[in-house]
Amino acid sequence: MSGILLIHVVISLIAIVSGIVVAHGFLTANRHERSTLVYMVATILTSLTGFLFPFHAATPAIIVGGLCVLIFIPTALARYSFHLAGIWRPVFIVGAMVLLFFNCLVLIIQSFQKVPALNALAPNGNEPPILVAQMALLVVCLLVGYLSIRRFRPALLGI
Repeated sequence: MSGILLIHVVISLIAIVSGIVVAHGFLTANRHERSTLVYMVATILTSLTGFLFPFHAATPAIIVGGLCVLIFIPTALARYSFHLAGIWRPVFIVGAMVLLFFNCLVLIIQSFQKVPALNALAPNGNEPPILVAQMALLVVCLLVGYLSIRRFRPALLGI
């Protein structure tokens, strides 16, 4: 594994773990200030370091990376410029959950490509096991996102 690939993978895993902590905070109405900062920094670094790999054409990875950068901008503004006021609270929640979804989706895809036991289940990347994993991730993210919008109201808690 090359140096930049290792750095990219480590940053991606930090983004995923801290994103899960942030999502848990949404469900429990806890802002997890430090974890949110770590999540936001690691998430943008994941996207940016992904652009350091050589590429010759638009690939799904490049498209997802570009999409994540575009989603990151209003998400970061919602949290750090507008402090979750008004419409910016759901903008932050949705943005953070979509970014976490994409990070986890890439983890699933890469795991099925790189882990021999998983690759044996889905060598082409479109078999039922990988599709089930992706659908399960989507359902979990949608459910957590929905519940987060209903529960995460820091202004009502005096935060």
